[in-house]
Amino acid sequence: MKSFIAAIKAEEKGFVIKNSVFLPFHCEIITIWLGKEMSLLSTPDLITDLTDAEVLGIREGDFYTNLVFRERSDLAKELGHHKGHVILRAAEKGADIFQPENLHYIRIGFHDHQKELSLELIDNPHDL
Repeated sequence: MKSFIAAIKAEEKGFVIKNSVFLPFHCEIITIWLGKEMSLLSTPDLITDLTDAEVLGIREGDFYTNLVFRERSDLAKELGHHKGHVILRAAEKGADIFQPENLHYIRIGFHDHQKELSLELIDNPHDL
């Protein structure tokens, strides 16, 4: 099992294939936002029901987490070239999710129409 804090500090990258995001770590996901790089009027879309298999699929391998956004067709095209991002509110696997210090925001950046994703810890998803 791989820590997301360690993976992000080591500057590991994720990748995207169409509507499927692969992350080089494991985590306990609390919420997910899909956001466009914002004007002052736009707000990110919040995906809250992680159990709805028609909205989101989650799969874990030994060293990765795969998120499949079923209602999207091509995330790199939609969010690439700095047009948007995905933000996870998450805790490390096995951490107590009821302790605020264990919860973190992870910003997943789509920089171009290539497959590579950047990962960073942020303080507030509304201050981007």
